[in-house]
Amino acid sequence: MQPTRRKTPSLLSSIKIAMKHAGGGGGGGGRKSNNLSVFVVVFSIFLFACFMYNEDVKSIAEFPFSRPKAQEEQPLEDVLSMNSKTESAGAVNSSPKTHEARTKNDLVLIDSEAERTEEVKQSVVREEKKREEVALEEESDDEEEEVELPPEDCNLFIGEWVLDNVSRPIYREDACEFLTAQVTCLRNGRKDSLYQNWRWQPKDCSLPKFKARLLLEKLRGKRLMFVGDSLNRNQWESMVCLVQSVVPPGRKSLKKTGSLSIFRIEDYNATVEFYWAPFLVESNSDDPNMHSILNRIIMPESIRKHGENWKGVDYLIFNTYIWWMNTGAMKVLRGSFDEGSTEYDEFLRPIAYERVLTTWSKWVETNVDPNRTMVFFMSMSPLHIKSLDWNNPDGIKCALETTPILNTSSRINVGTDRRLFRAVENVTRSMTVPVHFINITTLSEYRKDAHTSVYTIRQGKMLTDEQKADPAVYADCIHWCLPGLPDTWNEFIYTRIISRS
Repeated sequence: MQPTRRKTPSLLSSIKIAMKHAGGGGGGGGRKSNNLSVFVVVFSIFLFACFMYNEDVKSIAEFPFSRPKAQEEQPLEDVLSMNSKTESAGAVNSSPKTHEARTKNDLVLIDSEAERTEEVKQSVVREEKKREEVALEEESDDEEEEVELPPEDCNLFIGEWVLDNVSRPIYREDACEFLTAQVTCLRNGRKDSLYQNWRWQPKDCSLPKFKARLLLEKLRGKRLMFVGDSLNRNQWESMVCLVQSVVPPGRKSLKKTGSLSIFRIEDYNATVEFYWAPFLVESNSDDPNMHSILNRIIMPESIRKHGENWKGVDYLIFNTYIWWMNTGAMKVLRGSFDEGSTEYDEFLRPIAYERVLTTWSKWVETNVDPNRTMVFFMSMSPLHIKSLDWNNPDGIKCALETTPILNTSSRINVGTDRRLFRAVENVTRSMTVPVHFINITTLSEYRKDAHTSVYTIRQGKMLTDEQKADPAVYADCIHWCLPGLPDTWNEFIYTRIISRS
């Protein structure tokens, strides 16, 4: 709202009078009178212009927008905006000299404000960067401080299961999108979850606290591959879930091509892979999707085709066991599958198993550089088929078991073929390339509670309620729920990897 101007005598009326005099007078005025009249008109117009200019200047001086108040309390963007508006107002309303002076002052002010704005922004950036660096340093220090490696001579595989509701499970089932329906027991209807909360405690030392970022740093630019049967796939899924929790969305992916499944961690240029080879050597069960074959036949001296996919891997984790257990004798092909051979001979399980191990060990000795690659061999993952093995006459296989066998003073017998265990132990000890034999067998025999039981799939389909009600037929007492026991197996792998350096 414009302030009211004071009333002054009208100069316009006097100009009109002067003009009358200039234009009137009939014929008696002459040239002199005309010149005088023109002068009066021009002088009157000049006086009117000066009067109006002074009134405008006075009005501008009285108008309250010349400078914003309390600039320090305004956002920096608003300060710059107001300075710009002030500069524009001054340019329109000031006299030339005043405008020039105010323009110089305003430019100095704008430059000063711009410099201060830039300094504040740079200060904020520096503080933010410093906080991030401090956080990373603290996280790095925390990683190093909390990981205490066990002594090299400590036997990690002798100990007991301890209920731990604080640090277990290491991850949540619903937080790992890469788990398959075969192992998601809670999602599949299992009511109890205590099987997730048991931690393995070695007798004379402790396993280091699992740190996903520490493991990923060890895997940076490298490949880790599980090779073997569905139990190694079970363990591979566990490892994927253990590391993926610290990887941002969009920076991890899973791709399956034939026998090979690759989980990729982009920011570390690392992969955690699984290769399907249930006997390690060639067999008629090598199809990763269609391998439910009762009449299983192997070629114990043929490993080259599979082995081509293992070359150059930095961490190799092998297993083979469960596919040997459906018959007491193994069928060994005469000739090769490529030639269409169908005839076979039968050998006792331990003899055929040792032949396979010999072929495998030769491949490792020939193709693995121990300076680059660490090799692991997982011992037998046990079954829990007969509840009488753990003195439960009312049980049905592993169904409805909710706690481990806590009496670890003596070994129980759940049907594990220890002959195969000793074969692996002997072969790996005699090799020139170091092989870490991970003895999961005995500690896993105590975990009758941790199987998928009826909370799983069969031939790709979820068990129906009718099938779940018949655990004697449908309970899976071979594979394991996740989170669960295979996480402990991977803690052994983790310990060996981080201990190497």
